[in-house]
Amino acid sequence: MKIAFSNDHAGANMREILLGTLRELGHEVVDYGADGSCSVDYPDYAMPALLALARGEVERAILVCGSGVGMSITANRIPGVRCALAVDLFTAEMSRRHNDSNCLALRGREQAPELNKQIVEKWLATPFEGDRHERRIKRIEAVAAEIIKKLQS
Repeated sequence: MKIAFSNDHAGANMREILLGTLRELGHEVVDYGADGSCSVDYPDYAMPALLALARGEVERAILVCGSGVGMSITANRIPGVRCALAVDLFTAEMSRRHNDSNCLALRGREQAPELNKQIVEKWLATPFEGDRHERRIKRIEAVAAEIIKKLQS
């Protein structure tokens, strides 16, 4: 699978660990991350990875910032991106199984690297169940389109 990866300065501590994990699992990784040498703005580092995902250039994206919240908020502003902030295995699994998340946000702070590795592995290995969950995702997309249309009128 081709995966976009990015991080800000607060996620740089996880960068090499997670890039290594992804490559060990046999994935092709496109790295847009910061090296951590200076403070950077997470939206600037999220956007190239998210655009690659939205354009279909990659199948999934993984983003890391201090809390994971900033990256997930940024990601969920992009049409077609369904980003889950996962801090445990259950959330990672259910975000795939029920929500077909195509983007994963992780914490770079207050999270053990080993747990982040396990979260990534679980997220990548979990299939989407489809059925009623697919109907719900389509409903989310329809509501979003309706809101955008109303805002533009």
